[in-house]
Amino acid sequence: MRIIISPAKKMNRDTDSFAPEGLPAFLPETRRVLSALEALSPAQLQTLWKCSDAIARENVERLRTMDLERGLTPALFAYEGIQYQYLAPGVLEREALDYVKEHLRILSGFYGLLRPMDGVTPYRLEMQAKLAVDGCRDLYAFWGERLALALAAETDLVLDLASKEYSRAVLPHLPPSVRHITCVFGEEKDGRVVEKGTMCKMARGRMVRWLAQCGGSGVEDIQSFCELSFSFSPARSTSTEFVFLKGES
Repeated sequence: MRIIISPAKKMNRDTDSFAPEGLPAFLPETRRVLSALEALSPAQLQTLWKCSDAIARENVERLRTMDLERGLTPALFAYEGIQYQYLAPGVLEREALDYVKEHLRILSGFYGLLRPMDGVTPYRLEMQAKLAVDGCRDLYAFWGERLALALAAETDLVLDLASKEYSRAVLPHLPPSVRHITCVFGEEKDGRVVEKGTMCKMARGRMVRWLAQCGGSGVEDIQSFCELSFSFSPARSTSTEFVFLKGES
């Protein structure tokens, strides 16, 4: 099984706590994405990033000094979003951390597909950004089926804990031999399941941690998730979409 999750916009640089164990597999492609970003003006970059003046200045400077091979932070510890806070990799026991290293993969518009201990540098680029690279109209077209085929070479079961923006770069391209399961975390209101962004991010991070701590390897382990008052809803679920409802027993 391989678990896919989204990155986070907020990143940090930490070269002291954990050393990277390798470089990203798609680093040649990342260099091409970087070249496309470097060709844009600061104003064009700010439009692409959809951010404030201060964040734009910070990331323009990051691009100016970016080194893809030195001064790197393991991807698992570089992202600081809510999902990663609830995964809490810094306090995982050794066996659980080893599980995460083997089973978790992080999707990225900049790096493609990351193993947890791949060394990365802070960047800003969402998968849905309209960045043309090598004649491709956007990042979905640029990455194409590369990420899905890389996952298919590792596993026959993909657990999708990524946002739709990122899972869209993988799921449509998986071969029929690879099963995928998307997890939905929500509450039942007026007969339908309602998802809330922050709670979904919390649940995704906690599910990764849950699976790491129990050594989860299959469907039954996924369905057993019961953290943050969530529980599996057989009535709402299908073979490709597992629904977890808050407050259900």
